[in-house]
Amino acid sequence: MTQLNSPTRQSKTGDLLSPDFMRQLDKLDVMSRKMLRGSQQGERRTKKKGQSVEFADYRSYVVGDDLRFVDWNLYARLDKLFIRLFMEEEDLSVSLVLDITGSMDYGEPNKLDYAKRLIAALGYISLTHYNRTSVYTMADGLLESSQGMRGRRPIPQMLEFLNRQRAVPADAQRPGDQTAAFKSLSIANQRPGVIIVVSDFWDKGDLGEAFRYLAGDKRDVYLIHLLSPQEVDPVRGKVIGDLRLTDLEDGDVAEVSVSPALIKKYKATLQAYCNHIKDAAHRRGLAYMISETDVPFETLVLQYLRQRGLLA
Repeated sequence: MTQLNSPTRQSKTGDLLSPDFMRQLDKLDVMSRKMLRGSQQGERRTKKKGQSVEFADYRSYVVGDDLRFVDWNLYARLDKLFIRLFMEEEDLSVSLVLDITGSMDYGEPNKLDYAKRLIAALGYISLTHYNRTSVYTMADGLLESSQGMRGRRPIPQMLEFLNRQRAVPADAQRPGDQTAAFKSLSIANQRPGVIIVVSDFWDKGDLGEAFRYLAGDKRDVYLIHLLSPQEVDPVRGKVIGDLRLTDLEDGDVAEVSVSPALIKKYKATLQAYCNHIKDAAHRRGLAYMISETDVPFETLVLQYLRQRGLLA
């Protein structure tokens, strides 16, 4: 990605989640489009039949079934043996991935600040429902992580982890590399679960190849593509005239004359690039959504993510 050459901005995160907003988040849960079995019992009710306390259905008794689950009252009425089935409650593994490449530290509202708040909200929802939750950062690969958190107690730990994250400065020797990041993420996440990636997806590599490492029957993957208003419309970012531009991913410099015709071509190229990401994601069975950072954060979480089936 190429933008105006400017000093590295230090993100002002402040409180990522307000108490009022957290109370609204308490009503939500992270959902999976697939039936994924966790390793411990949690607060998630699945369509699988188990042995928890909530009755689900009956089936006919077969030799070898546990007689403790026979409904003897039904047997007295029908003279047939039926086994009571229950809705199983189980945990879900949720992995949240935050892109901290240099290009994320751009725009008003700033993409990295917005992404941190989004990850914080999703992490809060996951932890309050006792899902096994991990948060990762990525740039030229996976960088840091806070893994295996469960319950409300680690929420301050998660927020502190996010608060201290800063964008990785542009470096030709260490450009963003999502293929390497997702390959490492795949190795680190062998258990079934949900993976949510928040990124601007400015990457000079083959994203179709990168997404290959996220695909799989045991994974439910959501890609949330963030762009700033200034990226969507460079005029709003005052990108016009004769300029010296620096690539925030790898530090490449170019001198260009930005004209209305060039901006028109840029917008068409951007639309084509976003369509390419969407198509590459869908070919791998990954869910994809795009949002600009001027969309109110609360609207994105409480409305858009619920409409897309990530939250309910």
